[in-house]
Amino acid sequence: MSGGPRRFDLRADPDVDLTAVIAHVRAGGLLAYPTETVYGLGGAATAGAVAALRRLKSRDGDKPFLVLVHSAEAVGQLTWTDSARELARLFWPGPLTLVLADPLGIFPVGIRDGKTGGVGVRVSPHALVARLVAESGGPLTSTSLNLPGAPPVTSGTDAMEVVRELGGENVIVLDAGTLDASAPSTIVDCTGPVPIVRRAGTVPTERLRCAIPEIHGEQPA
Repeated sequence: MSGGPRRFDLRADPDVDLTAVIAHVRAGGLLAYPTETVYGLGGAATAGAVAALRRLKSRDGDKPFLVLVHSAEAVGQLTWTDSARELARLFWPGPLTLVLADPLGIFPVGIRDGKTGGVGVRVSPHALVARLVAESGGPLTSTSLNLPGAPPVTSGTDAMEVVRELGGENVIVLDAGTLDASAPSTIVDCTGPVPIVRRAGTVPTERLRCAIPEIHGEQPA
């Protein structure tokens, strides 16, 4: 593609044919797409697509991207603690990201934290995200779509504008209109013996403690 990002309008027909979109993802291309919280930006969970995403986001640090998966079973080779399994059982699909250890190196660096070896995973309740993950045949990377220092976008119109400003000429924008206001997903680190809330978000820590009483409150990431 050339001449700027390509837009797929899903507002009138959420079941629009995504054949071209899936081919784009499988070829290493990036998408801007709605989630249950904000518009996200991502692609296939491969080293090449992760590198392209890092360039587009101008992310020079070590902060990894999370991945959206079809189910807990889809990432069964990650290290699942009892606490992680219980949280997934209760809150997935939903806006809860679990950080799990990846001792086998299933995911590339950029998804797998180069320092801790953890991978952030989530099963999204958003029908389009579930469809993208299922039809592309693997996890989809996800990071909030925003300009540096600006809040994440919540509308398809803003998504197109931000992708243009980021220089994402080969990005496909899936426009589902304006999303309801929402906090970001809650992030819980389950790589250690006691889970730790790394980012407070849509799922309150109090609700998490109903399932895991010993969970630690929000800590610096």
